[in-house]
Amino acid sequence: MQTLTVRHVTHYSYANPVEFQPHRLMLRPRDSHDLRLVNAELSIWPHGNVRWLHDVFGNSVAVVDFIEPSNELKIESVLTLERYGAGGLPFELEESARDYPFVYSSDDRIDLGRMLDCHYPDPTGELETWAKGFVAARPTDTMALLTDINNGIHQGFTYQMRHEEGTQAPLETLRLGTGSCRDFALLLIEAVRALGFGARFVTGYLYDPALDGDDSAVVGAGATHAWADIYLPGAGWVEFDPTNGSIAADNLIRVAVTRDPSQAVPVAGGFTGLLGDYLGMTVDVSVRSHAEPLAA
Repeated sequence: MQTLTVRHVTHYSYANPVEFQPHRLMLRPRDSHDLRLVNAELSIWPHGNVRWLHDVFGNSVAVVDFIEPSNELKIESVLTLERYGAGGLPFELEESARDYPFVYSSDDRIDLGRMLDCHYPDPTGELETWAKGFVAARPTDTMALLTDINNGIHQGFTYQMRHEEGTQAPLETLRLGTGSCRDFALLLIEAVRALGFGARFVTGYLYDPALDGDDSAVVGAGATHAWADIYLPGAGWVEFDPTNGSIAADNLIRVAVTRDPSQAVPVAGGFTGLLGDYLGMTVDVSVRSHAEPLAA
């Protein structure tokens, strides 16, 4: 078990005071067997009324209605977490799912729903052909197949931090050979969906144990981090991080799971002001480890 503190600060600057539209924040994870939320603090300037809700996926979402204009907006989230490892590989898949291709049960297909479907255009089957290129034989070992695709993205593509909003379409990432963690996660999701797997998008943070004990901030993929969950009968949702070529890594800190990356924006909202008022945004994320577990 690791005890971690995550500090996530988003700061917007404006030339003149502007009025803020409601903002939607996805910064707070849910407790589970592998992640315990010990404490959560949310600070917002200027002040606003905060209400909490669960979205359609069960994620914890804060909606902020601001009550005064300002020439800056600062949102700071500080989480204290206990992260429990998954125990490592291998996973106990149901016998019927150990070899690919396999068929999900009727209940699983109903519940997975749209997470089984590809969401992005692939008019000539380019992405599907790329994904099928990893299928060495039929049948083939399911975990070996998924590991090869995950490693194929990690080893065959160049990571590039992007500051533009949104996520690249999978075909664009495939053709460019470069992308951010969000782009790689989406490429993996669409590739395995093309092969018949249920998959979903995960956003959160990355803790780097190599920097444990260092005074500098530990940054996860530049700001936040993203990876994919793939549903495997018997093992459930398994975490695949193509950016790092890892599977069920203990240093992944899950905040939210969604069907599509557009539904997992950590801070989303707008403002009303004059053209040219917006000066810029900075995001600072640090993940630090505690030497000793916190008292219960």
